[in-house]
Parts: sequence; C-alpha cells; structure tokens
Amino acid sequence: MLAACALACGSPRGDDRDEARAAAAPATAAAAPAAAVAPARPRVVALGDSLTAGLGLPTTSAYPALLEQRLKEHGMDFEVVNAGISGDTSAGGLERLDWALQGDVRVLIVALGANDGLRGLPLEQLRGNLSQIIERAQAKGITVLLAGMEAPPNYGPDYIAGFHKVYPELAAQYHVALVPFLLQKVAGNASLNQRDGIHPTPEGARIVADNVWGVLKPIAEAQAHRGRPGS
Repeated sequence: MLAACALACGSPRGDDRDEARAAAAPATAAAAPAAAVAPARPRVVALGDSLTAGLGLPTTSAYPALLEQRLKEHGMDFEVVNAGISGDTSAGGLERLDWALQGDVRVLIVALGANDGLRGLPLEQLRGNLSQIIERAQAKGITVLLAGMEAPPNYGPDYIAGFHKVYPELAAQYHVALVPFLLQKVAGNASLNQRDGIHPTPEGARIVADNVWGVLKPIAEAQAHRGRPGS
C-alpha cells in the first residue's frame, strides 16, 4: 500500500505534464458571456500532483471536481480550482503557490509529498516546503487542509516512519485540519486503480473525494458563513 501511494504521482512523461498543466484550472464550467458575468465565487484550491490533477481521468472525475459537486449539493457555492500538476514535489508546489492562491481563496488543500517519498528526498526538505506553503497561506487568512501521504518501502523503516510523522506533526504545529492518508481504502486495491496500479479509477477517485470531504465539509460550512475579505 505504501508503495502504491508513493508512486501515485511518479515522474510523468512530458505529454502527461502538458496534459496536467492544461487541466490545472477551475473545475467549473466555462464562464458566462461578458454581458452576464456573475461575481467571482470564493475558491477552494487543491494544490497537488497527478492524484489531484486526475491523471488518466476525465476532468469531471478528478477529486477536486467531485468536491465542487458535493459543495453545490450542500448549498455551498464555491469554485474548486484543480491546481494539480503531474510529477510535482513539495518544492514544485511551493514554487507555484502564488499562482495557485490568486482570487478569493478561502481554503487550500495541500496534497503534496508522494513524489518526495518516491525520490527519497530529505524529510527536512519535505517538512520545510510544506511549512512554507502552510505559513504563506495562513498569512493570507486562508484555511489549510493538509492531506497525508506515505513513503514506499525502498528507503527503509526509519525513512518510512519519519515520512509518516511529517503530516500529523505539521497539522498539530500549525493547527490545520488533516486527512491522515489521501489514498485511504484506494492504495493497493487493483479494482480501484488504473492499469498502472498507481492512479485511481473514477470509482477510486470518488473514494478519495470521500476521504477529503469528511474533513473539508465543516471547514467549507464555516467559510460559507464568513463575509468576503474586507467586508
């Protein structure tokens, strides 16, 4: 299971990265004509890698799009922005954070680190990058939801244990909500993953959305009752 998680956002081919970048856009439909443009909606941004981008899935099947659908079903009019890029590490997410936080962002879902684990990158580097992402989002008044990842067995038990601890420790340090494991009930289950055994099928993506939704829902409800910045 750990290997499946860490490989879930493995190094992409060039065309995969291009497709993922093209998909890294709001999960909503195209904007209305200029004559009837609606006010910008508050945003939930999912900052991640190929799991977030929905590699191998229709755009509407990636978990950020499913979360937007859930929000609408519960009467919460948020725009969910899919800021997932295939192959990204925590460093890559940090580099594009300013772009991801454009607009009226209320919630930032941070789902990064699987590629750090796959490459055996230093744990302090992972911790430092995630810390900076959280701090910079919180400085803007954005609520952060951190999604935990797991490392593969390649680098030994000490690395695996240390990697696992990064997420709950950061959640406690910064007082942010935590999804303990993004791929809970999906990793290692062949019927819920695509042929590569790595990326979720549409059904698997729905379970990933369930994992996030249980933590996101109360956060979104609180944000829905909050006025727009400066109001």
